[in-house]
Amino acid sequence: MKTMNYSLIRTVCALIIGLVLVLWPDAAVQYLVITLGVLFLIPGFISIISYFAAKPEQGVSRRFPIEGTGSLLFGLWLVVMPGFFADVLMFLLGFILILGGVQQIASLSMARRWTVVPGVFYVVPSLILLAGIVALFNPTGARNTAFMIIGVSSLIYAISELVNWFKFTRNKPRKPVSDDIEDAKIIE
Repeated sequence: MKTMNYSLIRTVCALIIGLVLVLWPDAAVQYLVITLGVLFLIPGFISIISYFAAKPEQGVSRRFPIEGTGSLLFGLWLVVMPGFFADVLMFLLGFILILGGVQQIASLSMARRWTVVPGVFYVVPSLILLAGIVALFNPTGARNTAFMIIGVSSLIYAISELVNWFKFTRNKPRKPVSDDIEDAKIIE
């Protein structure tokens, strides 16, 4: 296992993830939500199966696994309706961005009472507000754009990792470098 090159494995994974997110951002969102649903289904199934598989002890009442049932139902909902859940998350994100942009603009306006606030400081809060409005009224487009940005970033990471591997890692010496370091003498 020591001969495995983790740098190349990271590069391949980042390359695959980046390509999937850039080429099929809508499908990637669907499968991501379905994967999250499966991750909720598994503990739900385990808790319900262990509840029914456990032998009841005399004098001890067993509590029904409500959390497990909730996890199971939520996971099922995510698997059955991934598009709906992804849109709900984008609406929530849009609302949060709108609140954040408005709050920052209001804070800057309040700061104008006691100091000079250059107009350039209003650019970022205005962009945040605009991004929130776009996400609120076009959740699918905003979601796809966000996933494409993440995908491009992943591709850039993969290329950078590959360049680093070719430039540095593959030229690493096979023999361990000598660690013969003498103790330093303290000079007073």
